[in-house]
Amino acid sequence: MSAGENPLAGPLTEVVRRHIPGATAIANLRRLSGGASQETWSFDATAGDVVAQLILRRAPGGARDARATVVPLETEARLIDLAGRANVPVPTVRHVLSPENGLGHGFIMDRIAGETIARKILRDDEFAEARPKLARQCGEILARLHRIDMAALPPLRTSPARSEIRQYLDTYKAHGHPHPVFELAFRWLQDNAPSETTAHTLVHGDFRNGNLMIGADGVRAVLDWELAHIGDPMEDLGWICVNSWRFGNIDNPVGGFGSREEMFEGYEAAGGAKVDPARVKYWEVLGTLKWGVMCTIMVTAFKSGTDRSVERATIGRRSSETEIDLLRLLAPRN
Repeated sequence: MSAGENPLAGPLTEVVRRHIPGATAIANLRRLSGGASQETWSFDATAGDVVAQLILRRAPGGARDARATVVPLETEARLIDLAGRANVPVPTVRHVLSPENGLGHGFIMDRIAGETIARKILRDDEFAEARPKLARQCGEILARLHRIDMAALPPLRTSPARSEIRQYLDTYKAHGHPHPVFELAFRWLQDNAPSETTAHTLVHGDFRNGNLMIGADGVRAVLDWELAHIGDPMEDLGWICVNSWRFGNIDNPVGGFGSREEMFEGYEAAGGAKVDPARVKYWEVLGTLKWGVMCTIMVTAFKSGTDRSVERATIGRRSSETEIDLLRLLAPRN
């Protein structure tokens, strides 16, 4: 479908003319794959021979679901802007949509060149020089992210460990998929929950391989801020270590490309608080369990007919993988 045939093209062209200096038209408008909760559109804003490569991130159909648990796109845009000011690599937000734009909820940001597909990042020669640097870079980036001034943040939910446990336990029970290993993990998490007096910070919530734009020089952008919240900063360090985000490179716990020690060193060197490895492991266990419960949600969506895609069925089957991961974490073999 050409830009001219796409119903978004007209209002998007008008937005670009008003808010992208010098731009007069758009070209190459196409929807990108991925993004289960939001639409992502790639396009170019043209001004004569000058081309600005851009992304439109938009709520499905432009309308925000009042039941949605992700942060509003307007909030996401604000967080990206704050992160950029804190030297976290992010795309520049060019414009946050308003009702008169006729496109619904969303924002326009720069399109960053690079790769997000984990299989390529972990295996292609193009990223061979970058891979040894990535774990430390992730630690440095998270340190800067966690130091963002809390007073500057837009309204966000606060979700410490016990709140996360309650949320996912309720979801697990509601979907009726019995998993004894999950129940063991819930009990361990409840018995070993860290102190609620831990200093809270901004937490990205989905900082992992797959949500990082990677180039030959390393991390170029942190993407997908829709799960951001206030919580324990060790949550982000634990989430990127979940085995599901290693994509087969299980001996490299940080995203499949590095060690925990490299990430911890980068985190502390960049001004992050002293890392508590036991607390990071706690969040790795909780993150593994969360992903397992999410997989059961995919099963329910497939079985109910809500989403009969092969992707949903395939992801749903991965709950068994998380059971193995949980046993390895809770009862490691020497």
